[in-house]
Amino acid sequence: MNEYTFPIMFGVLAGVVARLYMLKTDYRQYPTYLHGKIIHIALGFIAAGLGTIAVPAIMEKEFTAITFLTLAASQFREVRNMERNTLTELDKFELVPRGNTYIEGIAIAFESRNYLVIFTSLSVTFAYLIFNFWLSLFVAIICMFLAKMLMSGGTLKGIVDIEYVKPHFEGSGLYVDNIYIMNIGIPEKRDLVLKYGMGFILKPKNFNARTTIANLGQRQAVLHDVSTALGVIRDSGEPSLVPLAKRDLDDGRVGVFVLPQKQDIPTAIRVIGNVPTLENAIRMPTESDANKKGSMTK
Repeated sequence: MNEYTFPIMFGVLAGVVARLYMLKTDYRQYPTYLHGKIIHIALGFIAAGLGTIAVPAIMEKEFTAITFLTLAASQFREVRNMERNTLTELDKFELVPRGNTYIEGIAIAFESRNYLVIFTSLSVTFAYLIFNFWLSLFVAIICMFLAKMLMSGGTLKGIVDIEYVKPHFEGSGLYVDNIYIMNIGIPEKRDLVLKYGMGFILKPKNFNARTTIANLGQRQAVLHDVSTALGVIRDSGEPSLVPLAKRDLDDGRVGVFVLPQKQDIPTAIRVIGNVPTLENAIRMPTESDANKKGSMTK
């Protein structure tokens, strides 16, 4: 036991608690329960230890110990690759896949959360050693709030208005409102689509939102989340029962067609509204220099 024992223990504890706080298994069932969680908790413990040890190392002028943080960065980059590869393989067996854009967003999130654990442990240990336990406890609470803020990214309800529209046929063409979805020639399949199908129109609130929801990965995320939350009426080898999302080329609206097992319109609208706005899908064309200069000259 020495002067660093309790600060290190409390710093590691704060980091692990932060990782547990950020570890959430929801309706998408990822990370899986129980073994998937064990992997992430173990990695969170390692990250907490690295962040905590950095402060005593600096105080003892062991500056070479900081190189362990660079090693941690490379290791957690491998965590990102592991998540990406695992989810890509699992995606092949989904009735409605997540898509590469969604998978990349999940992988980035798991890597970044380990860095938040390092930051939490480092800050808490530093506050304990420089000041006292009570201030370090306050810093730990602040870090929890920061983690929660960084966890909760944007959702679709912030950039689009969602409206239910019953799908209909014009000949053999399936439409949601006036947006063409696909052609279904088999009468039995058309009856099944009319019986179970649900349609939604996503109306972008601004030009940036129009470009964001045009991204194929963002649209696939909507289809996957709705199908996961409400179920899907289809099996492999049935292309006519695949949920689809198509754009209106005139105004940028997106028509979403799904075949959920649970026919609940309010729930479906909430699910679509809570679909995360994928970082890799976000576009802000109005922020480009060309657009800014163009608007200034008008």
